[in-house]
Amino acid sequence: MDHTITAHPDSDVTFEAQCLDCGQESGGLPTAADTDTWALRHAGATGHMGFRRLMTSFALVTRHTR
Repeated sequence: MDHTITAHPDSDVTFEAQCLDCGQESGGLPTAADTDTWALRHAGATGHMGFRRLMTSFALVTRHTR
C-alpha cells in the first residue's frame, strides 16, 4: 500500500512565539509574520532577544491501494 500525507482539511496552521528570557508567549497567531511582529515588539519593550517560534499543523494520512 502507498500512503500520502496532506494538511488536514478541517484544521488551520497556527503560529506561536515564546521569549527564551522570560517565557512570555504570544499565543496562537494566524501567520508567521504575526509571530515576528510580536517578538520584535517584545524585544523592543524588554530588551529580550531570544525567541522560539513554533508552527503547528495537523496532518491527514491517506492510504491508497495499488
